[in-house]
Amino acid sequence: MIRYTLICDDAHEFESWFSTSASFEDQARRGLVTCPFCGSAKVERAIMAPNVARTDLGPRAPEPMAEAAPSAPAPPPSPAPMALMGKQEIAFREMVASLHAHIRENAEHVGERFAEEALKIHHGETEARAIYGEATPDDARMLHEEGVEFLPLPRLPSSGN
Repeated sequence: MIRYTLICDDAHEFESWFSTSASFEDQARRGLVTCPFCGSAKVERAIMAPNVARTDLGPRAPEPMAEAAPSAPAPPPSPAPMALMGKQEIAFREMVASLHAHIRENAEHVGERFAEEALKIHHGETEARAIYGEATPDDARMLHEEGVEFLPLPRLPSSGN
């Protein structure tokens, strides 16, 4: 088996295993090798350094394991590497952020009183205006049953996610 570092035409790097070099060439020519980030079939091998064992240093003895205290728990395993965001996810996040900004600029925030205010507007008890706020699933069900038109907004993920 051969492990290749591959790169697509959008510069996404990823790895894949092939039985032979000819197997990679054949699969790539047929469009069967695709980028896991963007789906592009325009994939080629990236420059990679080979793993070559040095023999000039002689055989190495295994390194002794450090003794851990009997009551110390083992550290949790490192999380597996994951792809971050592709172009579509970045564009979607920007659209959601733009929608939130538009609503903040053009509507009144009523907080947890959203269902109450929406009903008052619907029944003509208060002036019609654009509002936004929070509602429980029960509030949303009640508003729907009353015929109040509203839309849930997707939450903005934090910038670290």
